[in-house]
Formats: sequence, C-alpha cells, structure tokens
Amino acid sequence: MTLNMYLRAAPVALALVLSACGGGSDDSATAYCPAPFTVQDAGRLTHFKAGPGRDPRDVEYEAALAGVGATCTLRRNRMDVNLIMRVAVSAGPSVAAGQTRVPYFVRVLGSSGQVVQGQDFTADFKLSSANPRGQSQEELTLTLPFNKIAELNGYRIAVGLKPSMEELDYNRRASQR
Repeated sequence: MTLNMYLRAAPVALALVLSACGGGSDDSATAYCPAPFTVQDAGRLTHFKAGPGRDPRDVEYEAALAGVGATCTLRRNRMDVNLIMRVAVSAGPSVAAGQTRVPYFVRVLGSSGQVVQGQDFTADFKLSSANPRGQSQEELTLTLPFNKIAELNGYRIAVGLKPSMEELDYNRRASQR
C-alpha cells in the first residue's frame, strides 16, 4: 500500500475511531430515548379548599397534564433526558388569593419496574377570578447511566400530578360517572 492510499484512508479511519469514543449518534439517542407516560389516575387533579365541603362550590382548582415529551442526548456511559411537561390549571369557585401550587412527580423506573430515581415538584400559578386559567411548561433534565447502550431499553419515565388520597378517590369516582 502506498503512502497516498494511507492518506486517503486516514480520514475515514479517524472518523470511525472518534465516533466510537463519543457514545452515540442522534439516531441512537432517539431510538433509546424513553417515552414518558402518565400514571393511571394521575393525569387530572381536583383540589378542594380546606374544610368539610366537597361539592363543586368548594373546588379551589382543577389541573391536568396537557402534554409530556422528551428529547435525549447520548454521552459517554449516560443519556441526558430533557423532560418537558405542560401543566394546565383552572381556578374553581373557592380559589384562594396568592400562589396556587400544583404538585407533580417524576419517577424513573428500571428494567424490573423498581424506582431508580424520583422526585416531587410543584408548578406554581397565580390564579384569581380575574386570571382564572394558567399553563406552565416544566422542564427537567434526568441522567440515565449505562454500561452497554442496550441497557437503556429498560428505563421508563413515569409522570403525574400528585393528588392526596382524598383527591385520588374523588378523581376515581368522577371518572366512573
């Protein structure tokens, strides 16, 4: 082989070597990016004011997940997941003055269904009778470690609003009607 042939082959060989070091391509990141899902009974939330009443006049706010998506970037032995959630909220007749805090959660599940990462958050709104609706876009970055890229197939991302037990029971009864 002549020097000229080596010089022509060198850029191709260098590109192959460098791509092996980087961790992966955009296609691989898309292929292995875990699609987030909304946990059953956690997509909507009706929150009541404090006290005994639980009829429609006692609703402080109603919230819903209006959309969830993710984009991913591969790095050496990890995938960075940019999670985007849209939370929509509507004031009820008993909305309190000041800040309305809508609780939500994010859980990363491993291949056997166990929670490997998880955290609770709040989406904050200023609702009133003059400003009865709001929507926020919540963005989080999650890091998923791996030794072999195929391990990424085992991850799932669960999201949802975080109702109290009373709110969960109310939501379940309302969905059966």
